[in-house]
Amino acid sequence: MKTTSARLLTLLGLLQSRREWPGSELAERLGVSTRTVRRDVDTLRALDYPVEVALGPAGGYRLGAGATLPPLLLDDEEAVAVAVGLRTAAGSGVGGVGETAPRALAKLERMLPDRLRRRIGALQVSTVDVPGRPVVDAAELAAVAAACRDRECLRFDYRDRAGREQRREAEPHELVAWGGRWYLVAWDRGREGWRTFRVDRMRCRTPTGPRFPPRPVPGGNPAAFVTASVARAWPHTATVVLAVPAESEVARAAATYGRIEPVDADHCRLRLGADSPHALVFLLGGLEVDFVLEDPPELAERLRRQADRLRRAAAPPGRFARR
Repeated sequence: MKTTSARLLTLLGLLQSRREWPGSELAERLGVSTRTVRRDVDTLRALDYPVEVALGPAGGYRLGAGATLPPLLLDDEEAVAVAVGLRTAAGSGVGGVGETAPRALAKLERMLPDRLRRRIGALQVSTVDVPGRPVVDAAELAAVAAACRDRECLRFDYRDRAGREQRREAEPHELVAWGGRWYLVAWDRGREGWRTFRVDRMRCRTPTGPRFPPRPVPGGNPAAFVTASVARAWPHTATVVLAVPAESEVARAAATYGRIEPVDADHCRLRLGADSPHALVFLLGGLEVDFVLEDPPELAERLRRQADRLRRAAAPPGRFARR
């Protein structure tokens, strides 16, 4: 039988893992009586953990919000996932996270058993700040996420590409991380339509507005909606046909560049955008599949020049190929 301390930690872990537990089920999982469960709950409360009684025919318990941060009990896979997330957090584009994530990771690694510390040590990730990359204020991102969760209207000042600010009011639905930036998918009340907003250009005003009923995002996929919206906003766009079906793994990878549309059983169309024609050529050169350019025709010459450059680069090492 577990000691009382071990049983209390197990009970705390169970309460964290599910919103609500019947007392009888907790007793069964812990291998004790319901009376012992009640005593253990009282002990947790004495330690300032807000264990609440759930009303209902069966009764039960749940862990409420409180001032004390309870110990987080993770299994092996959860601990590895958290550590990997903390290692890569510096590249998240959220202000301040690059400094706080390593401190949190150091605390986590000190508590890990050797078997997990070795696994995580094999996942070393080097992160650097990308010059000129927009940074999102962590508090701003949290406020937008809370409004999405609570279905509360957002009032905010929004800075467009030209640097002009406008007052907007929107019903926030989803946050999407795409291309190193954070986007909000929302129903714009002033324009009566769906829009995407870059969170680094938003300045939220408080308090939030009234609650709203959820609406279905066009296409049912917020990430695809952001991808399509961003592609339309680029100053330079291109359309190519890929020699793979739209459902293929290659097409799904290409969808991170733009919008995929099926053509037939063996081909799909990719519409993508970039800041310059050179950037379009760079993106297309990274596709691991044959493709045909549909539009714009003037991009074909740039693709030919890049193809010649790559052919010369494939010459024997240490020699420049003849032009």
